[in-house]
Amino acid sequence: MYKRILDHLNGAILLFDRNLILSYINSAGEILLADSSRHLVGLGAHELFKSSDSALLTNLQQCLSMAEPLVDRELILDRMTHSVTINFSATPLLNNEQVSEILVELQQVDNQLRISKEEQLLTQQNTARLLVRGLAHEIKNPLGGLRGAAQLLDLELHDPELKEYTQIIIAESDRLQGLMDKMLGPNKLPNKKALNIHEVLERVRQLVQAESSGSMSIQTDYDPSIPEILADKDQLIQAILNITRNAVQALNGQGRIIIKTRIHRQMTIGRKSYKLAVKCDIIDNGQGIDADMMKQIFYPMITGRADGTGLGLSIAQALINQHNGLIECSSEPGNTVFSIFLPIISQEESGND
Repeated sequence: MYKRILDHLNGAILLFDRNLILSYINSAGEILLADSSRHLVGLGAHELFKSSDSALLTNLQQCLSMAEPLVDRELILDRMTHSVTINFSATPLLNNEQVSEILVELQQVDNQLRISKEEQLLTQQNTARLLVRGLAHEIKNPLGGLRGAAQLLDLELHDPELKEYTQIIIAESDRLQGLMDKMLGPNKLPNKKALNIHEVLERVRQLVQAESSGSMSIQTDYDPSIPEILADKDQLIQAILNITRNAVQALNGQGRIIIKTRIHRQMTIGRKSYKLAVKCDIIDNGQGIDADMMKQIFYPMITGRADGTGLGLSIAQALINQHNGLIECSSEPGNTVFSIFLPIISQEESGND
């Protein structure tokens, strides 16, 4: 009877004997460990967790020796194809004041951690965007007056040498106006149409390949099963081009960029759940991004290059946000990954939003 109840729980339940041999695992445990109970029951804990976080085995042994419940959080559990983050709970079952069995609950928390990180990222970006918009508007008002005054002065002057100065003022005012417009981000709503994400990526690849020189290579790893998405083609090209150009600059003409696509199911983006989403990774093998810089790379005017404006990634994030998507980044020397998540929704679903 109890097994039927445990099989309906969402959390993975494992039962070990006092020799730490697995005697029972519920359905959720089979899914988490990506194997059937027929193969798993009878294995020792050291076999189940041999390549996982060492704390898993240590916690079990401590629970056995101390005969006390034990809880641990955010441990890494290795599976056949990839690793997952779990919370661990072990409860000793006593018989004649001796531990006879240990009941273990494993709860996967990857999604919760990612959603929490994502919400924090979106909040920071929205706050920064509001501050920048306020600053940009405050600058644009006197800038317009300055340009107008320079134009009026230019009409009154007849000396060509003096006119040269007013033309410099007008030109610099226009340049600052353009910079303010970029800081304000996209100024038009996306014109969404059904399109193949790989058409966008191939266009970006061709543009970047034509611009680049040296011994840099651009490789692709596409999932051909990804259905069409609803998006503005020009805006997606601009966003992905900004990210890919950043990768090219990080490589200084030498290295490798991989553009990779995969489909994800039951994806949460910006607190909203989608049945399907496309994940597009822009991967480079450059020296990586400094940890201090990682926290602010999507903020406007933040750049690690002397000649950079710090607007490329900020604009890219704003464009992807307009498509209900999100850009995330992870980086270590030799492996920097910008991941673009875009929901796959139909025209009908979009009309209901």
